[in-house]
Amino acid sequence: MNKVIQCAVAGALIINFNAAFAVPDNLRVIGNLVEEPCTILPGDENIPMDFFDTPEKNFYAYGETPPKEFVIKLSDCDTTIGKFVEVTFSGTPNLALPGFLALSTSSVASGFAVGLQNSDKTPLAIEQKGSKLTLQDGANQLRFYAYLKGEPDAIADKTIKVGPYSAVATFKLDYE
Repeated sequence: MNKVIQCAVAGALIINFNAAFAVPDNLRVIGNLVEEPCTILPGDENIPMDFFDTPEKNFYAYGETPPKEFVIKLSDCDTTIGKFVEVTFSGTPNLALPGFLALSTSSVASGFAVGLQNSDKTPLAIEQKGSKLTLQDGANQLRFYAYLKGEPDAIADKTIKVGPYSAVATFKLDYE
């Protein structure tokens, strides 16, 4: 009989334990559904930039590499919703070159950073909005440039380190 009472008490505790977590209406979902003028097609949200093999001597001779173009592809743009877009790039800033993107901590190479430019090749600092670009209905291509620039002290001291490197930025689109 003692075992029956123990089982009954244990069963009652389990039932009460489960009932304690059955609170109705305890999850609320809120948000703001917005209408964007353009879409980025799957696969177009990641933009690889490959500078291939860049000789370190180029930094000492020229200070930076020639800029390479990259494109943010927008599709299905509707100018009745938005006529303009401004792009902001964010990422880890380089301490020696303000406004430039730092190399990832996993990089072997060091002594330089990634600079960004608007389509007219004017400087575009990270964390700052780029030029206001006019949208057209349908597909749009937003053109930018990236380049590598040696850090002043690394160039002066000839301490640019060779090896693999990477840098990561995120772009944000602000429509108007």
